[in-house]
Amino acid sequence: MTIADLWDQRISAFQLSPAQFLATTTSESFLAELLHELRNDKANDQLKILLVSVLLDHPTILCPSTSVGEETALELLSVFSHTPQKSISLKCNVMLAITNVIICTSCLATHTKMAEDWLDLLFQTIQDTNDYRCGLSQQPIRATACDCLREMETCCPGLLSQKLESLHLLKQQETTVLHQSYCMLYTLGLKNAIRILTKQKDVTDLEFKSILGGNEGFAWKSNQLGLTLLPINMMVQVPRLPPGLDCKELKSIMASLLEESYLLTPISQSALLRELVEVVAMVPGLSPTLFKSQLLRLFGTAEVELMHATLFMKETFTDSLFTAEDENFLLKRLVSTAQHPLLGTPEKLFYMDCILHFPENRPISSSGEESLPVLVTPRLAASLLPTVFNDSATMLCRLNLLCLVHLEADEGEADKGIDYLFNHIMALLKIVDSDSSREVVVTSFRAVFIFLTHFSGMEELSEKLIDKLCDMYSRHSRLAPNLIGLTDRIQECLGDHVWSVKLLRGLQKCIMEMPPLHLTIHNLSWHLKVLKRVAKEGPITQRNTIYLLLNVLINSNLCERGNWQVGNAVLAVCRNLLEHPSIDQVFIELADLLQYISVHYDDTDIKDHARFYYTLLTNLSWEKLTGVLAKGPDGGRAKERSHSAIMAEGEGIASNLTVRKTERHVLRLVKVQEKPSQSTLETSESLEATGETKKSLEVYQEQFQMPGFGSEVTLRYNLTHADETDVLFDRVFTICLHFELKDSNYAKVSDIHVPCVFRDRKPPEVNVKLKPFQPYPTTVCVSAIFTTQDGRSWHSQLPDVSVSFPEIFLPLPLPLNTSRACKEEVFDRIWETAASGSPDKSAISLFCFKAGDESLADLIETHFQGYLITDQQSERSWKVLFFLPPMCHVLLAITQAEDAVQVSIATDNWELLPFVNSYLQDITDHCSTTVTDG
Repeated sequence: MTIADLWDQRISAFQLSPAQFLATTTSESFLAELLHELRNDKANDQLKILLVSVLLDHPTILCPSTSVGEETALELLSVFSHTPQKSISLKCNVMLAITNVIICTSCLATHTKMAEDWLDLLFQTIQDTNDYRCGLSQQPIRATACDCLREMETCCPGLLSQKLESLHLLKQQETTVLHQSYCMLYTLGLKNAIRILTKQKDVTDLEFKSILGGNEGFAWKSNQLGLTLLPINMMVQVPRLPPGLDCKELKSIMASLLEESYLLTPISQSALLRELVEVVAMVPGLSPTLFKSQLLRLFGTAEVELMHATLFMKETFTDSLFTAEDENFLLKRLVSTAQHPLLGTPEKLFYMDCILHFPENRPISSSGEESLPVLVTPRLAASLLPTVFNDSATMLCRLNLLCLVHLEADEGEADKGIDYLFNHIMALLKIVDSDSSREVVVTSFRAVFIFLTHFSGMEELSEKLIDKLCDMYSRHSRLAPNLIGLTDRIQECLGDHVWSVKLLRGLQKCIMEMPPLHLTIHNLSWHLKVLKRVAKEGPITQRNTIYLLLNVLINSNLCERGNWQVGNAVLAVCRNLLEHPSIDQVFIELADLLQYISVHYDDTDIKDHARFYYTLLTNLSWEKLTGVLAKGPDGGRAKERSHSAIMAEGEGIASNLTVRKTERHVLRLVKVQEKPSQSTLETSESLEATGETKKSLEVYQEQFQMPGFGSEVTLRYNLTHADETDVLFDRVFTICLHFELKDSNYAKVSDIHVPCVFRDRKPPEVNVKLKPFQPYPTTVCVSAIFTTQDGRSWHSQLPDVSVSFPEIFLPLPLPLNTSRACKEEVFDRIWETAASGSPDKSAISLFCFKAGDESLADLIETHFQGYLITDQQSERSWKVLFFLPPMCHVLLAITQAEDAVQVSIATDNWELLPFVNSYLQDITDHCSTTVTDG
């Protein structure tokens, strides 16, 4: 596998999950590798572009601070400077990466030296107009420089406000295809510069002209204004310059930009027009009629971007720019385009939305409610009538538009149009009768909903629609969820229960009249869902529902079969009946039903719930009964504790017996500080120094090959309360700790159960056992489910637990009483194996630092005491061995020389070296360190 393939795999893994990738390394190390490979002259351009893409996509992950961002930008600038002129694509990508890093790491916002130098370089690059100096081949470099400057001006508005004269001159001089880039850069700078002026008081002609003729440095302080886009439809909030300023020069510039606009691409034209519209809105001395010459071209455009800019222009200036004839023509244009056969569905939907929200010159309603423009008449919209041949999105959009049209039309035209729309709805429902596809069903019910939101008050049509829906349900009981959803949404939207109650009453009657043969187990489940919803409506009498349920249970084998789902669905209906306002009228019938279920249903859980409901019914008034069964606003139990925790249906159990979630941390795991003890093999044999070295090695190697040997790391924590918690949680019981790993380097951690945690008692100790697949640092997400004294269950997130690299260290696992000579022999053998082993696994390295005799002795005693193999203080040398499960070793040979302490490192897993290096740097951070890799 080539180096390029390896990098491709690594970068793909990083892009897929940066957090998981960085669990096996550090961001600093990975960034250093990227920059090192970018400086490699042997690497090809394609590989380097791949490396740069990481900094384009995730700059803040690899450069978490401004200082790191500045250093990285300097490194990239060095790469850019040494890249050959022929590598155009690479140079462009590096330029984008430098700009991205400078912006995202706040180097631009804090005005660092690197940001200033980079701006100067970009500006020098764009000054080579028409490629006189560098030639045509370097044109993409200038285009990228313009894009970088635009991005920096966007993120730091006003940065170019003192260079407008230079930018205007460059724009005038540029005659290549890059004229568009220069034009867009200048226009953005002009708009932001004028916006800055609107923040000042008493702007004079001299200040106004000085902005247009500025040719100074970059305006670093302008980004403190926090500029935002102009409001689109609230012109009273647009900041404006004072009237009376001399705008001749600005007017000339605007006219020039508009004359050149047709040379730009549609997207650039749209962006340019929006910038210029905002400029005119801020300057009272400029008239919107500047855009008059562009209207004819814009009215005939087939580009979505330009039409959007035109409508933005119309909403901003209304009749100051658009006459009544212009308005009428533009609306007709939108109608014809919305049905153009060559356009795709997204474009048609866009034009339909433009018609619905067309910005009128004189809108009748200024409220935020959806209302149709006055000019959209039935005659104009006749070509947009929905048909069954339209795709779902187009048909629903047309239906909504035409409903609004005929809602506001004259009586004669309205009746004809509404009849057409109603017949269209009926045709859709007829298709549902013969087509069982989910898309057809969903689309048809959405169409019914749209029609009813506008015409539910038309009694004759509403009755016909109810009859049709009930007739359909009699043949297709699977439509129950759609019908229930329709009634719920209609009630939410209209706030009127009349139509929904009529439909539910009709469905109840439909179920009552069904032949017994149609009441199969499958169909009955749908009917019970409908009856459950019917039981929520107070105006509907429920006696027939109870009779039906009792007859079904008595005259079938449902009770003998004891199906829990069916019994649960029956009790769901009963629960809603308990809350019905007219329960007194059906008291005896409901009591008989519940008693029959509690005696005859062959399921203990269903019997218990039925008996409980029977007890409530016969012992509580209706007011108290509804209070007991009341649900809270979130669908859970009401604030007062009640028997409503016991629910009949599965959904009720899920919503009412829920585990509550705490708003903040209640518990936390605190690491218990402990010194490492000698790890031993489970054997009783004593190995002496004489003649037993070989036996020691054999025992160690035999155990090392055993599956699961040394596979676990046990970490000790105290489970204690967080700093600030509610007194409700001072005593918690039956705690279940659940662990989730953020990477795949460790096996799943088993849940840990703790009996109780009291704030006023010693915290219990918890042993967390980790089984590494790879011995890398990790982070463990911890959550807990526990019970408080009031019997409620809670779920709480604990602060994440970080497992550092040294916490994975274990001493060398050897038999008890192994002699020092044996340990040294084992150390030497492992060192020789690491030094002469496979080069893709083993590695040798060197770490140096300065330390005095006393500080070195303290360091070894503090950090290495449990892992020492030899301690030859007279010779100023030590040997340390870390065992890292499942089967890795890190060996340190420490020697104190005259000028520094040398730590020779050997390991049988080279990927551990960055972590070893970081660990040694951490424990010697008070010393000056030098690292040399072997």
